[in-house]
Amino acid sequence: MRKTGVFLDRDDTIIRDRIYLDNPDDIEILPGTCEAIHTLNQKGIPVIIITNQSGIARGLLDEETLHEIHLELMSRLASMGAMIDAVYYCPHHPEGSVAEYRKTCPCRKPEPGLLYQAAKEFCLDLNSCYMIGDKPIDVETIHRVGGKGILLTHLHNGDTGQKPDFTANDLVEAVQWILEDINS
Repeated sequence: MRKTGVFLDRDDTIIRDRIYLDNPDDIEILPGTCEAIHTLNQKGIPVIIITNQSGIARGLLDEETLHEIHLELMSRLASMGAMIDAVYYCPHHPEGSVAEYRKTCPCRKPEPGLLYQAAKEFCLDLNSCYMIGDKPIDVETIHRVGGKGILLTHLHNGDTGQKPDFTANDLVEAVQWILEDINS
């Protein structure tokens, strides 16, 4: 049996984008996030965050601070009954100001390196996986490995450049569609 997973972008998908969030106290979980993640948890579907965090390459925060932010996010979600199975992030950017992170790499979306890593660690069939995000790059990332992409429209307007498999108003609607698609 093929194992399905759901990948979530972080900023403006599960939390409000703070433009290089550098303080755990500034996390704002978006409405419906806990309900949507909890629904996937109840179905036994791994929920994995995949996020570009170029603020590290730009010298705006360090990996320790990012780790603290993710621990706080996971703690808040868990306190409301929503469990994140893992967080994968890319700290690189080809134009970064921090030399060790200034590079083009296979883990920066839309490259699928983080998806491959998660698939290996969670025994996922990427063709059976989904990615939810607020940008066309999220759809492109999952399409590169044969999965399905859901674009959230709550903050996005205009031409996406990538044709999503589904367009949702919020995370709850996206998860409902995924569960219907799995059962079809």
